Amino acid sequence: MKATDLTILIQKDLESSMYVGQIEEFPAAISQCKTIDELKIKLIDALKLLLNIQKQQLMVDC
Repeated sequence: MKATDLTILIQKDLESSMYVGQIEEFPAAISQCKTIDELKIKLIDALKLLLNIQKQQLMVDC
């Protein structure tokens, strides 16, 4: 499988001190965590879930 670079957009919510992130190329892949390292892991999990759902939908549509 070919590796792909993705862009992660991160903002810190000043009220909650949580980091909020989104994968720019997959806007539905979003998450929030207390640390940036944890946020990166959660965003990868969100992306995997999103791609798995899309794969299942393609299989149903065929």
